[in-house]
Amino acid sequence: MARQSISFTKPNDEWLKAQVDNKEYSSKSELINDLIRQARKQQVQVDWIRTKLEKAENSGFTNNSKDDILAHSKSLMND
Repeated sequence: MARQSISFTKPNDEWLKAQVDNKEYSSKSELINDLIRQARKQQVQVDWIRTKLEKAENSGFTNNSKDDILAHSKSLMND
């Protein structure tokens, strides 16, 4: 595993220490790695949403009513 040296602001360092003191994590390194994993997972979700939005924006406009759009969306969720 790669070793890094990083600095934290006082409030962030105190928060990290509190998480370790509360036995949420066994070390700051474990906590930082977990936060990075969460951020990476969130980025995957953001990228997926962005792709869907771009696809929708590029598909053009519709003349369907909001009820038609809602019904169609619900039918896609059931597939």
